Amino acid sequence: MPPSGAEGGQVAAAPGDADLGQQQILKRTEEYQPFTISAGVPFYWTSNVALTKENEQSDFVVAPAAGAFYEPRIAQNLYGLIDVREQLFYYDRFDEFNFGSFDVEAGLRYLVPQWHNLLLRFEYDYNRLTKKDSFSAFFQNHGFILDAEVPFRLNRAQQLTFGVDVNISAAAEESNQPPPPNISSISARRNEYETYLTYSAIITRSFFINAVGRIVVRQYWEGGRDDVNEILALTANYRVNKYLTASAVSTFGLDQSNQSVFDYQVANVGGAVAFVVKF
Repeated sequence: MPPSGAEGGQVAAAPGDADLGQQQILKRTEEYQPFTISAGVPFYWTSNVALTKENEQSDFVVAPAAGAFYEPRIAQNLYGLIDVREQLFYYDRFDEFNFGSFDVEAGLRYLVPQWHNLLLRFEYDYNRLTKKDSFSAFFQNHGFILDAEVPFRLNRAQQLTFGVDVNISAAAEESNQPPPPNISSISARRNEYETYLTYSAIITRSFFINAVGRIVVRQYWEGGRDDVNEILALTANYRVNKYLTASAVSTFGLDQSNQSVFDYQVANVGGAVAFVVKF
């Protein structure tokens, strides 16, 4: 499964993350638009490119991403989801670390207005990690994701969202070819149990900010390894127009393992330009 959050030296984000937390504090559009096409270019400096406990090395990363999403409304509060996404990671000095992450997802989302607008999600995710300039996978994973989150409106422009999710690996396959060294320790098959808290604020019609704190417990299928990963992400977004958003992003990640060789910390600072079309 792919690295997430600040892991892997990434600021990996789903194409819709710029709108995280806003669905409850912005007025809903009258006409529902189920299709989304997005493309973006995150770029950032990372403090620990290989996620090591000692001898940390920094680098600059460019991580272009593209995705297509279809979220049909099945019933009044029930929505489907089908999406295809790919993100590529290009390192400046350590180009042997370059890799790609390809995902296909399908699932359901159910809104429960009478329970404080509880949002429930069930998704299947197929992920394949590939070496640079190749679609040949060195790791493939089939995962099932259960997520529940509850928003708390503070006022018209501010919101807190509390959520928990479980990501269970149903099957995984690793090839004989070695992965890039920066993800060799985190691409192995694992289950994840996460809790997160998001703060969202709309400063002006065009400028909004997000802060997300995550605690993730990762249990690996082999080797008796268990990790606790703590991630803090801060994002400032400026909506240039209805299609284009520019962002400044910073993340900090801390990993603590029952096998101390896998302990590490990493900081990322950078930005992103994202293009999104809904129809």
